[in-house]
Amino acid sequence: MVRRIESSNQSTIMINLLLKTVLLSLLAAVIASAPAQAVAQSAEKAGTEKKEPAAKKQTAGPFHGKLAGVDKTAKTITVGKRTFQITSESKISKAGKPATLETAVVGEEVSGYIKTGDDGKLVATTVHFGPKPETKTSQTKKEK
Repeated sequence: MVRRIESSNQSTIMINLLLKTVLLSLLAAVIASAPAQAVAQSAEKAGTEKKEPAAKKQTAGPFHGKLAGVDKTAKTITVGKRTFQITSESKISKAGKPATLETAVVGEEVSGYIKTGDDGKLVATTVHFGPKPETKTSQTKKEK
């Protein structure tokens, strides 16, 4: 009977020892993988931040300023430091009337609307040379 008690005590001790070993191994695995997960998460966040461009390129919008240059052969105009491509679809006007690129005078006011073309160049959709033509509402405001 004493042997039987010793035998059951030994098996209980072995089971307890085995359970402790398994639990400690699992705990060690969890602790070891925690820094790796943190590194992976921070790398994912860094990866998504890098996908954002540092400076967004303008896709469409108005422009205005002084006409700095006209290249009739390349069909471009330069306003400030930006160059805009003139296409066959570009609508050009001067003093409120239809005009052509040949009527442009360097140094005069120019305004219009641009969009980014498929090749990444800024394409002028509308161009207005000269000062903005006065409308009836602006004339009545001046009279008052």
